Amino acid sequence: MIPLGGIGTGLAVKLFDSTREKQLDLIEHDALNARQIAAFSERIATIGSAKELIADTEVYTFVMRAFDLKDQIFGKALIRKTLESDIADRGALVNRLTDPRIRAMYEALGFVPDGGPSANFADAEWQQGMIERFKERILINSASEDNTGAGLALEFRSKAAGIETWMDVLKDEDLGKFMRRALGLPDEMVKVDIDRQAALFAQKFDIEKLKDPAEVDRLVARFSAIYDAIEGTAVQSNAAVLLMEGAVSAGQGGGFSVITADIPSIIQNGYGRYR
Repeated sequence: MIPLGGIGTGLAVKLFDSTREKQLDLIEHDALNARQIAAFSERIATIGSAKELIADTEVYTFVMRAFDLKDQIFGKALIRKTLESDIADRGALVNRLTDPRIRAMYEALGFVPDGGPSANFADAEWQQGMIERFKERILINSASEDNTGAGLALEFRSKAAGIETWMDVLKDEDLGKFMRRALGLPDEMVKVDIDRQAALFAQKFDIEKLKDPAEVDRLVARFSAIYDAIEGTAVQSNAAVLLMEGAVSAGQGGGFSVITADIPSIIQNGYGRYR
């Protein structure tokens, strides 16, 4: 894998993008990954229930890694009960769990209620999409381990198209971190009631803009500049920092200057200014 540590966020994202295809190829040909991809390709179409999926260790592990649930691989009983629940029932387990990764897996696998067979599993296009998701997840996780800022930016970019409401952001720890930095909001606002957090985000940014890829890129650039400046990882050679400095010195409205949030009206005791 291409190391991203020790460089600014914006530069790390650019390096990630320029080497992405090469890194995906390396991931696909890694011995462990190759075995799991092969097992998934060969056996997923024969799996007829959530119970059978859990019982096939290699295919189950592939699926869990594809949805960034490696940390919950051993929670087989919970995962099976979730996959067998009926999302149409508001009280179903899948609707009670707060982890958006599990819900995403539930919806993608498409088991019928009670964990019956999924129509997706025999679909070659769906299978390929899962393989691509598996490789992309490993790649982003590797980048995150090397460079926290770049990892947050890449997580946001990969999920931006699926964001419909501010609750989608707030229930995802990484998205929440990204948006607070990108919008210049203090980390202390996580202590505020979640509805008030959503309202504050809405005041700062029109969430409908995330449907525009160019707007997503601008938000990533803004995040990169602010994150590096605040976390102390910015260096003069970092293009994102130079962009921020240029915007500020030019006095451009809506540039990449770090802003502070005035939120004493929603936090009774206050938490001070943002860094």
